[in-house]
Amino acid sequence: MCTALFGLLAAPAFAQGSCGEVSITEMNWASASVVTNVATFIMEQGYGCDVSVVPSDTTPAVTSLAENNEPDIVTELWLNSTGEVYTRLEEEGRVQRLGAVLEPGGVEGWWVPSYLVDAHPELATIEGVLGNPDLVGGMFHNCPEGWGCRIANDNLIPAFGVEEAGFEVFNHGSGETLATSMASAYENEEPWFGYYWAPTALLGTYDMVRIDLGDYNEEAHLANQNPDNPNPQPSDFPAAPVLTTVTTDFAEREPEVAEFLSNMTFEVDTMSQIVAWIDENNASSEEGAVYFLTNFPDAWSGWLNDEARENLSALLQ
Repeated sequence: MCTALFGLLAAPAFAQGSCGEVSITEMNWASASVVTNVATFIMEQGYGCDVSVVPSDTTPAVTSLAENNEPDIVTELWLNSTGEVYTRLEEEGRVQRLGAVLEPGGVEGWWVPSYLVDAHPELATIEGVLGNPDLVGGMFHNCPEGWGCRIANDNLIPAFGVEEAGFEVFNHGSGETLATSMASAYENEEPWFGYYWAPTALLGTYDMVRIDLGDYNEEAHLANQNPDNPNPQPSDFPAAPVLTTVTTDFAEREPEVAEFLSNMTFEVDTMSQIVAWIDENNASSEEGAVYFLTNFPDAWSGWLNDEARENLSALLQ
């Protein structure tokens, strides 16, 4: 690992500015952690903020906004996994979406390895998968508790009749075990069937096929975000807007930082490169953030005001 990375990680706050205390979520998946660490580094070193990082997930983060009006910043918020609570917060004027943090957005779906589809083309559709549980291992790999996708999947499973078709549903305890299950199956060319999303290093490494779940039904998908949905219906996952959102109080208190956050957008391919670099180098998300800042200056320099850009340029020379 480059020693310059460690030096930057350990650097004291460089900028002197009017920015005060700021709280920001760190969701527990790789790309979100990178986003939070990039934003934290820039806010501290470029804008002089005193940043506290709050470990979270989609559902707890939105709940905290609703109940406590905090944290100030929620980033990599997958809008189609937030349900009606977040929409209500926007309608009430309590939160503001600042912009898309991933461009063109996130991809969610149910996947099988490409080598299974090559051998059995019918596995490219949900009908083909449900009709052949033995070909995909007889198990559906579900999201961990607390993830927004877990609620959607828990509704889609009965909507499609997954268990009735003979599948066992395995609810993973963490994102790490979900990823390991796919990687292990792929490395050994074994069956696998489950949920995953992009951008991720895993889908950048392994050739997986997003199976056809049929048409996207907006009404059904929104209803499937409710854990108490009385009548789950089938629907594909839509292309997912992935946002940075802030409380209105924060946007009014720190307008220059809010403007930076509204500009902070990562190309999905770039994010996949960062996450892959982290995996390949056994690096932390903080080191991944510095890798991005030192190797993609053209991507982030336009996000900042002149003073912050000067502060960061001096530090990263």
